[in-house]
Formats: sequence, C-alpha cells, structure tokens
Amino acid sequence: MGEARRVGVAMDFSACSRAAVKWAVDNVLKKGDHLILVNILPEGREEGTEIQLWEVTGSPLIPLSEFRDPQLVTKKYGTKPDPETLEIVSLAATQKEVEVLLKIFWGDAREKLCEAVDNIPLDCLIVGNRGLGKLKRAILGSVSNYVVNHSSCPVTVVKS
Repeated sequence: MGEARRVGVAMDFSACSRAAVKWAVDNVLKKGDHLILVNILPEGREEGTEIQLWEVTGSPLIPLSEFRDPQLVTKKYGTKPDPETLEIVSLAATQKEVEVLLKIFWGDAREKLCEAVDNIPLDCLIVGNRGLGKLKRAILGSVSNYVVNHSSCPVTVVKS
C-alpha cells in the first residue's frame, strides 16, 4: 500500500490521554503505522541539560525501547510514562505491528501540539478531553478546542 501513516496522540499520561491512546489503537492504527505520543511539559530552564537544546524543536523521536525505562526517560527528558500507558503501547507495537515513538516538547500545550503536527509531521492527531464544563472551559481554556481550531491536520477528540 502507501507510506506508513504518522498517528499522533497528545499524551500527558493522565486517564483521559490513556483513553485517547487506547481509542487510537482500537480504531485508527494499522499495520506499519507510526504511533507518536506527543508529550508537552512546562518550559524547562535546567542549566547544562540537553533539554535546553531541544526547547525549540522538541526532543528527538524516542523509541519505545528507550522510554520503557522510566528512570532513563525521567532523568534524560524530565517525563515519566505510567505503566498502564506503556502496557497499551507495548501491546500495540507487537499485536498491530506499529512503531511507537515518544516526542517531547516544552511550553504551552495548545501551541506546541499545533507545532508538533507540522514539525513531526503528523497525518492526524488524537487528543483526550478532560470533560470540563462550559464555565471551567471558558476560564481555563480548552487544549482540545484550541487544537481542533488551529491544527493543520485532522484532530479527533476522545471523551473519557
């Protein structure tokens, strides 16, 4: 068939992002696709770390074999994948025969997710929804709403 698709899932290792990755595995991914977990962290200003080099472009694409090691990924990149998410993506890698990668950006989640779509580039993006009410969404803003309206690729919002 065609070239492998790059399916992105916004991942903060919360219950709603786990629901999004589970939905992507069950409904979108096909053999040979790339599942790219896009993790956005607050801006890091740690002196003398590799993070300073990656603040603009994000981390390199991190293979599943590397981010399965929580101590390594926490120390090197400042993020901590949870065991449930690792189990979901590990099963997807073996059962669906997809390549699983992690890409980390630092900054505002709304803006960085839109940048990730173009920088990686992604064919589609799947995001979870915390289910904020109208008032909280108006006050806090909604990452999923922003990404749906500003992304250059199709975005699916999965309600948990």
